[in-house]
Amino acid sequence: MTLPTRRHRLFPPVATLETFIAQVLDADASCQQAVNRAMLNRQRPGSVRTGAYCRARQRLPGAVVADLTRYLGHTLAEEVPSAWIWQGRPIKLIDGTTVSMPDTPENQRRFPQQDSQKPGLGFPVARLVAIMDLSSGAVLNAAIGPVKGKGTGEHALLREMLDTFDAGDIVIADRYFPSYALIAELKARGVDVVMRQHFGRKTDFQTGKTLGDRDHIATWQKPKTRHTWMSREAFDALPETLPVRELAAGNRVIVTTLCSSKQAPRQQIQALYRARWQIELSFRDIKTTLGMEVLRCKTPAMVEKEVWVYLLAYNLIRRVMAHSSQWADCLPQHVSFKHTVQLFRHIAARSPLTEDEHQSIMRQITMIRVGQRPNRLEPRAIKRRPRPQRLLQMPRHEAREQIRQHGHPEKLK
Repeated sequence: MTLPTRRHRLFPPVATLETFIAQVLDADASCQQAVNRAMLNRQRPGSVRTGAYCRARQRLPGAVVADLTRYLGHTLAEEVPSAWIWQGRPIKLIDGTTVSMPDTPENQRRFPQQDSQKPGLGFPVARLVAIMDLSSGAVLNAAIGPVKGKGTGEHALLREMLDTFDAGDIVIADRYFPSYALIAELKARGVDVVMRQHFGRKTDFQTGKTLGDRDHIATWQKPKTRHTWMSREAFDALPETLPVRELAAGNRVIVTTLCSSKQAPRQQIQALYRARWQIELSFRDIKTTLGMEVLRCKTPAMVEKEVWVYLLAYNLIRRVMAHSSQWADCLPQHVSFKHTVQLFRHIAARSPLTEDEHQSIMRQITMIRVGQRPNRLEPRAIKRRPRPQRLLQMPRHEAREQIRQHGHPEKLK
């Protein structure tokens, strides 16, 4: 009996993942550029056509990429020095964002465009909710879904990932998340929260147990009605009341389950909530610096795989930053993410590095520090005007036909 011969592929799984990661880290993130680089780095280059690589990406198991991202994120979080952790308790950040993608029928069915956009004039949009570790900046978990439809909000996606939290964690999030059910669920898991008060809940500092000026412990009452997503058993299991500390921080109200003013003084609670901004910066690193804001894949399965490859590449950069920060005795938040990416692009093809080269790279990474401006106030606007372009007012195929019949408008000729 003869054993079946294993087919030799130009892009086996490991090489495919390596090429995919290099692709999302490249300023030119095209498949052609990825294949060009892969062939030039081989001793026996093959064809530079992209077909084999694109088929290999489709065969790559998306669940494996997601598991690798989570594993690397949790490993980074567990390896951080104790000096980076607040009172020995891991701090996890929650937030959501959206990403755009090519306008294909498959993407529109899975991630439909906004209702405000006319058919043929918009792009599919996916919602992404991520859980990140504050100390290392690593992504611990993420969930992807459409932006509209039942069960597609940030709360729904977060509920898929509640097992990411462990007893002793502290969760920081913005004003969208502090619902009664979520805080009660996290508290039952031994997890504390620091969040901004929801805009729908009123705060009266004249009630409850006073801890200081505009700082008290309030008693929240269980909602009278059950949300449609919650089962009757889960609703009945909620406690009738929930003690929550509410304190003012300027014109904001912060809510937390850290109710001891001695163990968690007001100034420290305020500082913890300010640290929430790190997840906004991390999303900027992923979407703007790496380029995930507009995805390239044309099917939902590949879109989700592409997101996870971006998150895996981000965690790899964070790993380099964390190790370099420990070597230089500084915090990862003081190291430039973009500068690290620029250096990483140059050293990726030179691996493995010698010990001297490794230390030289860490020295260069930590040489550029980012400014620490916690109270910075800037308008959310840009000065440079983009070049004006006419916007499509009809689907592209209809616009082409109109041009064939009537020509281009005079001022655009």
